[in-house]
Amino acid sequence: MAKDFPSRAENYAQWYNDLVIKADLAENSAVRGCMVIKPYGYAIWEKMQAALDDMFKKTGHVNAYFPLFIPKSFFSREASHVEGFAKECAVVTHYRLKNDPEGKGIVVDEEAKLEEELIIRPTSETIIWDTYRNWIQSYRDLPLLINQWANVVRWEMRTRLFLRTAEFLWQEGHTAHATKEEAIEETERMLDVYSDFAENWMALPVLKGFKSPNERFAGALETYCIEALMQDGKALQAGTSHFLGQNFAKAFDVKFLNQSNQLEYVWATSWGVSTRLIGGLIMAHSDDNGLVLPPKLAPLQVVIVPIYKLPEQLAAITEKAVQIKNALEEKGISVKYDDRDTFKPGWKFNEYEFKGVPVRLAIGPRDLENGTVEVARRDTLEKAVFQITDIENKVINLLDKIQKNLFQKAYAFRENNTHQVDSWEEFCDVIENKAGFISAHWDGTPETEQKIKEETKATIRVIPLDAKTEHGKCVYSGKPSTKRVIFARAY
Repeated sequence: MAKDFPSRAENYAQWYNDLVIKADLAENSAVRGCMVIKPYGYAIWEKMQAALDDMFKKTGHVNAYFPLFIPKSFFSREASHVEGFAKECAVVTHYRLKNDPEGKGIVVDEEAKLEEELIIRPTSETIIWDTYRNWIQSYRDLPLLINQWANVVRWEMRTRLFLRTAEFLWQEGHTAHATKEEAIEETERMLDVYSDFAENWMALPVLKGFKSPNERFAGALETYCIEALMQDGKALQAGTSHFLGQNFAKAFDVKFLNQSNQLEYVWATSWGVSTRLIGGLIMAHSDDNGLVLPPKLAPLQVVIVPIYKLPEQLAAITEKAVQIKNALEEKGISVKYDDRDTFKPGWKFNEYEFKGVPVRLAIGPRDLENGTVEVARRDTLEKAVFQITDIENKVINLLDKIQKNLFQKAYAFRENNTHQVDSWEEFCDVIENKAGFISAHWDGTPETEQKIKEETKATIRVIPLDAKTEHGKCVYSGKPSTKRVIFARAY
């Protein structure tokens, strides 16, 4: 398989786009700004879904599904929410087409205009809280812990496969609670779930913290987030968890009778991650040879390739390869034995390396004689010879090493590309010449953050939860500051 695309150093954006397409993860669709997720890419999403869904259910959540269409009037009930999403909304105005009587093809039937226009959901708070009004009457109905796996539409003008598309897949949790404290606890719990998933499944180190008011979710009182650093030095928001207070409960009149027999508005949260995680996975780990996938999320964890010249050699190799395949599958490892005779072993090696398969096993006649197998690991491109005896446990140990190595490599990259600065000159130098995370003092005002964004295109990515009290001066305004925040340019 030819790797005819630029290196990361030559053109990072083109490297990413070409890799997504050539690795058969996704492609642009006929609908501008939308993508087709191909089977290999969707298999990664399915593994992400399965892991996250298990985590959600272990924390007491259940799945439901709500309508794709939202009455336009619902959006007007929460002012900051509609303001935040107004420019991204796709609107349905009619419900029927007809043949043009003048022979100009299919046209909209103007007699089929909707009495109320419908918004294709950009997020589901409004339709869900209208529903919760009917589900919640008493404190006995709380907490209500619901998640939805769905698609949403946000009419993006500048799109990039997985990272930003007009339609994308995601999950969105929406919960209701009796007290403010319970809702905040839920918001923080789900942030921890996302952090756990990012670090232990995606092998992606993340910073946990708050968003600044400028970056906060529309309609939230507080937005928690996890932020990751990509190999080009830009930040990627990898997940958000929002404390919504009582804003949506008041907008949709969702009250409950408390234990003192008094009516109160409920407290709300919402939280979500999307298929942009696949983009993050690619950008955090992959190299100039193609995809690099962490074993826990790789659709195919091990591939076995036979090396032979004669048919009778293939028969003997196949017998042993199938034994190895079965032993690995019994341990829960996904394995493919590629005995296709239409491609040479070298071509297969390149293909699986390009597609990021973590471990490749090669078996030839000499290996059969010696009871060995050649093992190649995708993360380091190193090769070794293993004895076939107990091969399944050796491979499991290797997969675990690869998972940990990818995390450590990404962690080291982040640490080496996090710059502590104390002056505006240093800030501008890092942004223009080094990139990465910038740890700097900020005076806490939206005006200063906006000016920094206008001058450098950098935003506050996260106010770390573990930020220490440290008296200093804002790098831009010189006003007093009590802690450092993390700035970066971002996707």
